[in-house]
Amino acid sequence: MDIQSLTNDPEGIIEADRAHVWHHLSQHKPYANGVDPRIIVEGKGMRVWDIKGKEHLDAVSGGVWTVNIGYGRKRMGDAISDAVTKMCFFGGSMGTIPGATFAEMLIDKMPGLDRVYYANSGSEANEKAFKMVRQISHKHHGGKKHKILFRDRDYHGTTIATLSAGGQEERNAQYGPFTPGFVAVPHCLEYRSQDGTTGAAYAAASIKAIEDVILREGADTIGSLCLEPITAGGGIIVAPDGYWEGVQELCKKYEILLHIDEVVCGVGRTGTWFGYQQFGVQPDIVTMAKGVASGYAAISCCVTTNAVFDQFQDDTDKLSFFRDISTFGGCTAGPAAAIENMKIIEEEDLRGNSVRSGEHLKNNLNALMEKHKWIGDVRGMGLFAGAELVADRTRKDPIDEKLVAAIVGDCMAQGVIIGATNKSLPGYNNTLLFAPSLIATPDDIDEITDAVDQAITRVLG
Repeated sequence: MDIQSLTNDPEGIIEADRAHVWHHLSQHKPYANGVDPRIIVEGKGMRVWDIKGKEHLDAVSGGVWTVNIGYGRKRMGDAISDAVTKMCFFGGSMGTIPGATFAEMLIDKMPGLDRVYYANSGSEANEKAFKMVRQISHKHHGGKKHKILFRDRDYHGTTIATLSAGGQEERNAQYGPFTPGFVAVPHCLEYRSQDGTTGAAYAAASIKAIEDVILREGADTIGSLCLEPITAGGGIIVAPDGYWEGVQELCKKYEILLHIDEVVCGVGRTGTWFGYQQFGVQPDIVTMAKGVASGYAAISCCVTTNAVFDQFQDDTDKLSFFRDISTFGGCTAGPAAAIENMKIIEEEDLRGNSVRSGEHLKNNLNALMEKHKWIGDVRGMGLFAGAELVADRTRKDPIDEKLVAAIVGDCMAQGVIIGATNKSLPGYNNTLLFAPSLIATPDDIDEITDAVDQAITRVLG
């Protein structure tokens, strides 16, 4: 690949970036001290190339679990171009053909849900859901049923309100004071069982822990429970069997809206269209972003039942409708890309591939756990997996996060990009994270886990 043909002045691009771009989740001091920022210039399939010509196999779908269908899809660019050339944008108080078309396609994949509210990021989609809950509380419950429960280790976005619902202490640090009315419930990571129970007993204890919070706060004060179907950046946590049935029962018993955050797990990553569909629950609100258009355009959706939607239909009250707008929720690029993205997933059976290649990934990681005493637990579903690293399997002491970073860095030097829990959980940023595009082949998976094998050997011995 001739990287020079992509830019006439690579050093100039690097210096412009160094001087003016404020990177996400990054300490910039190394750039000031001579380390070059990494500039990604092209992607094809599972691979990306940086401006210096180095090829990388991407095991995290764009760094943040987004590019579900892989890079370089010309038909995606064509679909976006056609849509924006004909009609680029109109504020969401009016509709567009791509918006209506994708909404119908999406609802067809989500039995029991009915309405799609468009925005442009996962944080924003979750904000919309929180505002809906608050407005329902004021309109129908005298403002009392306004509290929103969230789970320890879960993550719902970077705005102040979504951080208020964030269960990752280091992500939240230094950004308070936070929005009141958000209340945490305990995590459901069986590997780190809070009371030493496992299996059905741990699931029952986890449900009881949520109910204890509900009873402590007062069910008549709680509007919704917001959960990731699989905790993502908090360590790839799959709840134990029986957990989700218990969650559904609690929500029905106490008349609490169930809000599932599918920003990471949605659109095929676990093998079903949405992660919650693995567990047989029926949510009232579902939010999504990332894989909805696989990063080819910005789009997020807040999807609700008609039962939620109908609570905003009182035309005798001038304030009863949902008085919200997302400017770029009116762009046609997002739904146009989402339509094509969904077609590709269906045509190429990428959900099926997520199951098949995901099983291969998990088997490879389990084999690494047999080889390396430093891997304490392997968990995940579909092409979404984690390997928790420990200093001692019996005590389950987390290894130092600097060693985790060294493993990630070693893989990067080999040309394989993996992830890890990152400045999220004090003392527990010790899980390697994998979320390759849904096009991943067995050979891709082998290359990823071979790199991890070599990195663990070099860093930990």
